[in-house]
Parts: sequence; structure tokens; C-alpha cells
Amino acid sequence: MRLEWSNCARDDLDDLVRYISRDSAFYARLFGERIVLAARRLQHFPESGRMIPEAEDPTLRETIVQGYRVMYRIEPDRVLVLAVMHGSRDVGGMAGKPWDENGT
Repeated sequence: MRLEWSNCARDDLDDLVRYISRDSAFYARLFGERIVLAARRLQHFPESGRMIPEAEDPTLRETIVQGYRVMYRIEPDRVLVLAVMHGSRDVGGMAGKPWDENGT
């Protein structure tokens, strides 16, 4: 199964790495690598993440990395990473849910 990142997820990760790098380029790079490695594992184990509690769809899942939610959708031929966001964010209260996006 192939792994793809939506534009939104790529932007999320870039923003987070840039923010962390203000304090430490080393930890920013380490954080980015951990997120990418966790996403790569999904190619082989797409159902290893839990179902997103705010969504009632078994194809919408997430894995947690250092308190950040890596949200993704399992599709027949790919895993699409939808968003990377802090675990304390209220996704239920968001106007536009990450899984409502169609970007690739």
C-alpha cells in the first residue's frame, strides 16, 4: 500500500517543525523524523492506529506521536495522511474536520 500526504498534513508538519526549530533545530528535526517514520509504518500496518473518536468511520484512524495526532484515511490502494495536530485540540468543535478535506 502506498503512503500519501495531503497538502494540509504537509503544511501541518512543516509548521510544527518550523515552530519547534525556533528553540532547537535538533529537536525539530527529531520530531519531524518521528512523525514521518510513524506514518511510513502505516503502509504495512494501516489498521494499527485507533479509530478517530470524533468520526464514525472505520477508515478514519490516527496514531499518536509525542502528544500529536497523525490522522489518516485508509483507502483501497493507499493510506492518506490528513492532518498532524496537537492532541489537546478540540477536533469535535472544529468547523472543517480534517477528514472532510479532499486534498492530496
